[in-house]
Amino acid sequence: MSTPTLEGAKENAVAGRDLGARRTRLREFQTQLVERMQAVSSGAQIQARQLGVVIGETRWLLNLQEAGEIVSVAGITPVPLTQDWYLGLTNIRGNLVSVVDFARFCGMPATSIDKECRVVAFGAALGFNCGLLVSRVAGLRHAGDMQPLEGDAGGQGPAWAARRHVDRDGQTWTELNLSLIAQDPRFLQVGL
Repeated sequence: MSTPTLEGAKENAVAGRDLGARRTRLREFQTQLVERMQAVSSGAQIQARQLGVVIGETRWLLNLQEAGEIVSVAGITPVPLTQDWYLGLTNIRGNLVSVVDFARFCGMPATSIDKECRVVAFGAALGFNCGLLVSRVAGLRHAGDMQPLEGDAGGQGPAWAARRHVDRDGQTWTELNLSLIAQDPRFLQVGL
């Protein structure tokens, strides 16, 4: 009778160690990411280094000083009588954060939520509790290593998406200015 209980206790201990090891690796990754972001903010390449994300079928560059936490998509509570691109509220470390399907906001099809999707929260310095649903995070990019898009007529698009670049693979990346989108009247009007 004591053998099954002892085996169960061993299995629980192993599962607890695995969970603890995963949490430790996650903390180490987050610490390394913060260190990289701080190194970027103190270095001369502050404008050249950005976070690359894929939203719908488009690629975007987010300034590391404006982007906050990157979290898995979970527990979004819908809010009635809101725009179709406003997904609702989620809890990120005790803070209620609005979640916007940015692809849908830009007129593209709604983002299908899968295991690669993430919510990229606006940085605390912006004072705007919002996060963008992204299809996937593409990692750090160097806008300085990209070519400005030729024939890109500045001023035709929204101010928050004014500059575009082409990388070595021929992919177009658009700089998304989170501080400007946080001031866009259409983005701020989530109610119907």
